[in-house]
Amino acid sequence: MLLAIDSSTQTMGVALYDGVVVRGELVWQTRNHHTVELAPAIRLLMSQVGVTAQQLSALGVALGPGSFTSLRIGLALAKGMALALHLPLIGIPTLDVLTAAQPLSDLPLLAILQAGRGRLAAQTYHVINQRWTPQGDLKLSNIEDLGALIRKPTQVCGELSEDERAMLARKRKNVLLASPAACLRRPGFLAELAWQRWGDGQVDEPVSLAPIYIHISEALPG
Repeated sequence: MLLAIDSSTQTMGVALYDGVVVRGELVWQTRNHHTVELAPAIRLLMSQVGVTAQQLSALGVALGPGSFTSLRIGLALAKGMALALHLPLIGIPTLDVLTAAQPLSDLPLLAILQAGRGRLAAQTYHVINQRWTPQGDLKLSNIEDLGALIRKPTQVCGELSEDERAMLARKRKNVLLASPAACLRRPGFLAELAWQRWGDGQVDEPVSLAPIYIHISEALPG
């Protein structure tokens, strides 16, 4: 049984996955209460599913980008559990979790996360070997700059406010905007990705595993 933990942004989530079925998942919007909400949510989910800590076989954790503090809370808890329970730990970039839910297409996909203070973390993906694969650098921008740089038909998904969705929707010819439900970052997908990496022997070292932060604001290339 793999436990997946995502505390990257104000959207938090945990899931339990046995390699065949997502046994349970919780997704909710927090108000910067990551510290007091994450551990109780894990206990609640495990209780509902009927799984004990001793039945866990691996842990998956979202690495970011996202909020500096929230990322560290989730990663610290995952590391602590991995070390205490002697479990393999697998880190997955948060935007990979978001894109895993999107249908494959010949069009590029722009995945977006809130990065605080009106900033957005954005990454372009293309389908390679039947999966969404990041292309180019991860960037920090704002909705106006991102909208101006989308000059060809592009799928867009991610955490967007009502105003941000409205602005992108005006570019009908070039922006194929995923629905709010399709933009929800589900920890079940994080669990699947972590399970795949675990099966391939791609396990991370808990002590050295670090979050993905963006330090430099740059424009997203077209």
